Amino acid sequence: MLGFVPPLPQQPGRPPSSGHMIVCGDDALARRLAVELRFIYGERVTLLLPPGRDAGGPETPLTQQGRAAALFGRMSAAMNRAGNANGAAGSGDTNAGVEAVRIMEAPEPSDDVLEEAGIDRAAALALVYDDDERNIRAALTARRLNPRLRLVIRLYNRKLGQHLEELLDQAAAVAMPGIDPALLDASTTVLSDADTAAPALAATALTGSSKIIQAEGLLLRAAERPPPRAGENADPGLCTLALLSSTTNDPAGAEGSDSSGDEAPLLLPDEHTVAAATGRGTVVLEAISRADPDRPATRMGGRGAPLAQVFSRRLRWSALGVALSALALVIASLLTTEDTALHSTYLTLLDILGMNDPAEDAPPARQVIQILSGVAGLLLLPLLIAGVLEAFGTLRTASSLRRPPRGLSGHVVLLGLGKIGTRVLVRLRELDIPVVVVEEDPDARGIPLARSMHVPTVIGDVTQEGVLEAAKIRRAHALLALTSIDTTNLEATLYARSVKPDLRVALRLYDDEFATAVYRTLRTAHPQALTRSRSVSHLAAPAFAVAMMGRQILGAVPVERKVMLFAALEVAGHPQLEGHTVEQAFRSGAWRVLAIDTTPPADRNPDLAALPPYAPEGGGDTVPPPSGLVWDLHPGYVLRAQDRVVIAATRRGLAELLRRQRSAASRR
Repeated sequence: MLGFVPPLPQQPGRPPSSGHMIVCGDDALARRLAVELRFIYGERVTLLLPPGRDAGGPETPLTQQGRAAALFGRMSAAMNRAGNANGAAGSGDTNAGVEAVRIMEAPEPSDDVLEEAGIDRAAALALVYDDDERNIRAALTARRLNPRLRLVIRLYNRKLGQHLEELLDQAAAVAMPGIDPALLDASTTVLSDADTAAPALAATALTGSSKIIQAEGLLLRAAERPPPRAGENADPGLCTLALLSSTTNDPAGAEGSDSSGDEAPLLLPDEHTVAAATGRGTVVLEAISRADPDRPATRMGGRGAPLAQVFSRRLRWSALGVALSALALVIASLLTTEDTALHSTYLTLLDILGMNDPAEDAPPARQVIQILSGVAGLLLLPLLIAGVLEAFGTLRTASSLRRPPRGLSGHVVLLGLGKIGTRVLVRLRELDIPVVVVEEDPDARGIPLARSMHVPTVIGDVTQEGVLEAAKIRRAHALLALTSIDTTNLEATLYARSVKPDLRVALRLYDDEFATAVYRTLRTAHPQALTRSRSVSHLAAPAFAVAMMGRQILGAVPVERKVMLFAALEVAGHPQLEGHTVEQAFRSGAWRVLAIDTTPPADRNPDLAALPPYAPEGGGDTVPPPSGLVWDLHPGYVLRAQDRVVIAATRRGLAELLRRQRSAASRR
């Protein structure tokens, strides 16, 4: 393989270099993270894998080391091609002089294993096992062995992650009295690959493919725009973030990636490039809106057992008819007698319930009304019995899953309720998008959530005949195939397209080359339908890598098969930002300053991605405090050392910023 240096096997006599990084994991995310750190940031990396095959990986005869070696080989070749293409621009080779990833195999990241990996001299450790408990145990061990270590931990449980982050930061503060608060804040980061990838996956089910990034309670929406028609000018929104690949509108074209050459999407282009790129779609920063801090996930049927679910429609119409009959009898009593409205209502209800004496001495009109009231009472008795029976039946089945309603249409069919599918389900319901879930395992992680949210669910193997029909696939708007098995996702997609050729589809696929081939074939067969192939590890790895470098990542936005990062940076120490204007700091194809945090440094929220506290005013509803982020930047604004900025950057651009910062710090 071109440019591939074979990964070094475990060598007890060869200790790792000081300041290197360690990645521990058991699936694709660990391997991709090692690739990201090695080939994008140029870091020395030790990758710790469990021995043997990875059951969750693709069906290949490769061992863990063999699969990692193949991935490193492909990435090395791609990076070398990209480096040669950019050589004229003077951007140095990030990989120059850096050895290949050191691979170790061990069942558990125990004390001895971590010590052999060089934990005492490591700058950062990533624990990305697919098991929260294993990651927590290893994090506690690592913090004890090296209090100065920067920890990046993969956890699905968000609340537990917050508590763990506080605990490990406190342990670091006790072990190192007087540590810089800024360093302490970056010492432990808890991330979830499911939370990182879910917005991008959910966005594929929406028209316009919007991507949402959150910063200090503000929502930034990046949206795809189609190419303008002849004589029209493209709407740049607040700013143009990317140009889509030139093959976007080609039915046989593939999604662009780093190795697509001139046809690849262009991230962060300048105005002249945008103006010259005719016939290409764009990704623009479309709008900024206020986030809702306390908005719960929308339930398709509400909380508990609402009226529409306890009683059938026929029973509700019958009850309405009886009520209208009673009202008509009350009105007739008022018109034919001189009684008051309250007394007439009282007598009519007594007659309906059969609790009044016969009106023998009353006028004929009163006697007729009493007879009609008795008839209405006879109708009421079976109605009450039916209501009681339906209520008992609803209570018995309250814990069961809902079936898709008969008239449902325009919904999203979601395949798989594992970690990723569950997070995507929550995201779709927050956006009020109707969903039907298909899951083979009745004990899957997301089944209790689907039950509590009253989401229609079909239990069955999606590859079996009739399962997708039960999910109303013919009337669906989109299909999200998010199971952990590539062949299952592909088979479901092909069948769904056979019954509805224009169906919007997004597949979760492990292998990039396989995903590209699938995408090209589906686009050729169904050119009018939107198709997207996504890899969760491909979306999540850049965010984990930025956290390993001690920087805060606000989000990762996929642009076809490339990834654009949104990050928060302190201007101090960055020679390409500090002292430059916003216009001068812009580097086409690398990074762009989007916003400046005007909050005084002492009052800043260290986590821009978190919602700020919402305090009530005068005992009324909670209101958001004003955000310190300024987005309408003047090109001539000079960036100062005390400023904190939000930037959009490519992976290589962010790596260059950090590399220049370290170089400037070493010279000082």
